[in-house]
Amino acid sequence: MVTSFVHCSRGLRRSCSIRGAKMPSSYFSELRSAVQNGIRKSAAGCDGGVQSSVEVLVGQGKLWSGNLRCFHSVPSSAVSGLNVLLRPGTVFHSRSDSQLGLKRDYCSGVSPGYGLGIRNSRNCSNFSRGFLGKSRSFSSSGEGESIQYDVVIVGAGPAGLSAAIRLKQMCRGKDSDLSVCVVEKGAEVGAHILSGNVFEPRALDELIPQWKNEEAPINVPVSSDKFWFLTKDRAFSLPCPFDNKGNYVISLSQLVRWLGKKAEELGVEIYPGFAASEVLYDDDTVVGIKTNDMGISKDGTKKETFQQGVALKGRITLLAEGCRGSLSEKLLRKFNLREKGHGQHQTYALGIKEVWEIEEHKHKPGSVIHTLGWPLDNKTYGGSFLYHMNDRQVSLGFVVALNYGNPYLNPYEEFQKLKHHPAIKCLLDGGSVLQYGARTLNEGGFQSIPFPVFPGGAIIGCSAGFLNVPKIKGTHTAMKSGMLAAEAAFSALQEGSSMDMYWDALRKSWIWEELRLARNYRPAFEYGLLPGLGVSAFEHYVFKGRLPFTLKHGKPDHEATDVAKRHPPIEYPRPDGTLSFDVPTSLHRSNTNHDHDQPPHLRLRDPTVPERVNLPEYAGPESRYCPARVYEYVPDEEGKLKLHINAQNCLHCKACDIKDPKQNIEWTVPEGGGGPGYSIM
Repeated sequence: MVTSFVHCSRGLRRSCSIRGAKMPSSYFSELRSAVQNGIRKSAAGCDGGVQSSVEVLVGQGKLWSGNLRCFHSVPSSAVSGLNVLLRPGTVFHSRSDSQLGLKRDYCSGVSPGYGLGIRNSRNCSNFSRGFLGKSRSFSSSGEGESIQYDVVIVGAGPAGLSAAIRLKQMCRGKDSDLSVCVVEKGAEVGAHILSGNVFEPRALDELIPQWKNEEAPINVPVSSDKFWFLTKDRAFSLPCPFDNKGNYVISLSQLVRWLGKKAEELGVEIYPGFAASEVLYDDDTVVGIKTNDMGISKDGTKKETFQQGVALKGRITLLAEGCRGSLSEKLLRKFNLREKGHGQHQTYALGIKEVWEIEEHKHKPGSVIHTLGWPLDNKTYGGSFLYHMNDRQVSLGFVVALNYGNPYLNPYEEFQKLKHHPAIKCLLDGGSVLQYGARTLNEGGFQSIPFPVFPGGAIIGCSAGFLNVPKIKGTHTAMKSGMLAAEAAFSALQEGSSMDMYWDALRKSWIWEELRLARNYRPAFEYGLLPGLGVSAFEHYVFKGRLPFTLKHGKPDHEATDVAKRHPPIEYPRPDGTLSFDVPTSLHRSNTNHDHDQPPHLRLRDPTVPERVNLPEYAGPESRYCPARVYEYVPDEEGKLKLHINAQNCLHCKACDIKDPKQNIEWTVPEGGGGPGYSIM
């Protein structure tokens, strides 16, 4: 959003922004006029008197600067005008040097149909209501600010937003009022959301039955469904095990923006740009989360812009952080939730994705293709997907299970090779890449489901791990888990029942049955590609998922990494700049950005392990499994290779937290608002 505001009576200030890249200079004059009019109008009538120096920037061009009295937000007339003017790829920042209260980018958003645009001023006013409204309690002490809610949800993804919406729906149905807050580490709702995505609307049908009439960004039904086995030069059609009739090809980042809007309409308060870094306890009961401190330099000293983190306390806390959520993992260990649920360890894969714009005559909206085989060897599980969206856009992705053994394997480079396969190259020729990103996904399925309830809350969505591997879908199950947790939370708050109701409801739901029937597909591939295809086909077509036994997963992914001496190095071809690209080029397309002068969020438990163990024994695998070149071994003054961490490149994929052979890398949240800026992923 192109605005900032200050709430004088509480000393609260918030700045709002949109992040992207490259805005045509032809928009500058129109934008300058809209911004000037909007900001000056919103400054009028403020009841404060605190002066703030404000500078509004687009890329490297200054639109407007000056001193204002306390102001709130751009009025709707200016918002509407800016919505129309902004296009995908716009950079818009607002910046204030006011030293009042919390200082963060906020309210950035995407309006359906316009690409990057304005969320609306409701977010900003929600924030001040969150501190001052009658349904909240606000406190400030030497330990920082604290806000009390009925329910605090961490993560504005499909699970978190579905939970928030369901809670507010139940409030309306029961004529009650619960305060619900969703905190999101991305600069905007959807900025960190990446998925295939062929969307199964089953959960959405339950949550918002009239979604087709409410401008949901779900408008490309699956028109064809193919399954290929790739060799180096050929693509062989196989019987398609997927049943995508009634499903849609979508952008999940766009869908969650729409869900965010629906949640706000119901009264949910959503705060992007806040990273939940700490779980708050009262004895052993979770009572909320705390956002990380802002304005700390690399050396740990406080900068002039330092702002202490805020405690968001909830009677119930729901964690919806996505795959390998940092707080969720801590609670899984603290309360032994995987063991309590009799779950095995979780297994993971790394998904790498590009969105291309292709030539009109090649575009077939709704076409869905999945592949197995080349470029991976027969011992490595993985494959690719190719989904035709609208507007000549195609989602091309590559998924590699992280239990691969060869430390020389580079998932990013394997993806680059894939695009040169004749069956894929012919589609991409003449096209261009619009966006790039990467994210890990859960593959443990039914065997790895933990007990999802902890004292004071629950874990929902991909943080718990409800992805259906043979379907390659987890959005519908994540949404449903959020809805079930919301219903349990509502009963707990209104009737005094236990959150264990969530676990009971989960086991009675269609999530449980769906994952149970799919339980043997992924572990069958522990024995290799061809045995895996045979076992999975036998179960799918003959037993329909009802084999009288359950296969177990192999080693945890980090333990599956072989020592380097067991494998020859892999030589990858140089990128051609047309179909294949180097990492810096791809990284630019992800809109990833972090403040360089902040403590590293990628932490080594033992700083000696990279040079003492990983490099000599495993040939430095962190320099290859990371799809953003965060980890590099570079020579020091004496010519010895030392690990250098480029934390500013991080895509928040979590591969390092999972795949490091000695589990020496701990992924923690950086300052809120950092990371990728996805808009169509």
